[in-house]
Amino acid sequence: MRYTTEFCEREYNARAAIPEHPQIFARWAEQAAAVRAARPCQLDLRYGAAAAETLDLFPAERTGAPLLVFIHGGYWRSLDKADFSWIAPPYVDHGAAVALVNYGLAPATPLEEIVRQVLRALAWLWRNGARLGFESNRIVVCGHSAGGHLTAMAMAVLWPVFAPDLPRDLVKGGLAVSGLYDLEPLLYAPFVNTDLGLDATRARRLSPIHLPPATDAPLATAVGALESAEFRRQNALIAQRWPQVFLRDVPMPGTNHLTVCDELANVASPLFDCALDLLRRY
Repeated sequence: MRYTTEFCEREYNARAAIPEHPQIFARWAEQAAAVRAARPCQLDLRYGAAAAETLDLFPAERTGAPLLVFIHGGYWRSLDKADFSWIAPPYVDHGAAVALVNYGLAPATPLEEIVRQVLRALAWLWRNGARLGFESNRIVVCGHSAGGHLTAMAMAVLWPVFAPDLPRDLVKGGLAVSGLYDLEPLLYAPFVNTDLGLDATRARRLSPIHLPPATDAPLATAVGALESAEFRRQNALIAQRWPQVFLRDVPMPGTNHLTVCDELANVASPLFDCALDLLRRY
């Protein structure tokens, strides 16, 4: 289609469409701090040399547990792993370990490097699973918004090419929530591309819809029913382009681009059930 700046600003500026977003972010931060104070956790574990290359780990109660790796959103330019600690407790209570990954933010960190940082985090976790108390061969990746994009990119990587000691199937499954898989529209959205600096070539190279999944690891998706038509289109598009690994889409009625993320930690939500199903497959 022919994109316009007005269209892309309206469809992709999720914060502008959610007037209460400051209150949601404040609630997330408060809940996350309370979880870190109450739950066993290892904070700011370093997986790489850059200042931002850290992750938080909420260990499982028993060794040999699966690992859920959560990648936060924020259009690759905002938010922090520390805002999302509240995601961990229900998964720990159901027998999984949870890692929350930080990465450098745009514009200081190019999107290509953000992708590489997430890959380094996953490689580090795989290499250190036994020491950290989880099973390295039971890693599932989950991401929201920009984190959904990074989840798909992690499922498209040829891991033995990235590093020869890594298994081809390092990622055993993915759950991408409100993800961005076709970055072309962002070229026409100055509110975000001012920081990303994408051109047509880079947008195509960094779009999961133009990359094949590297293995047969299943991908599940979700998008809030109250999100824009473009976010819903993006959600449907990755299912169309990756039919060989697409597991299912989880309908999320009554949720917007931010409140859909809350459902990852709601044990009564089908989104939580889907994540748990992926963790229990191996």
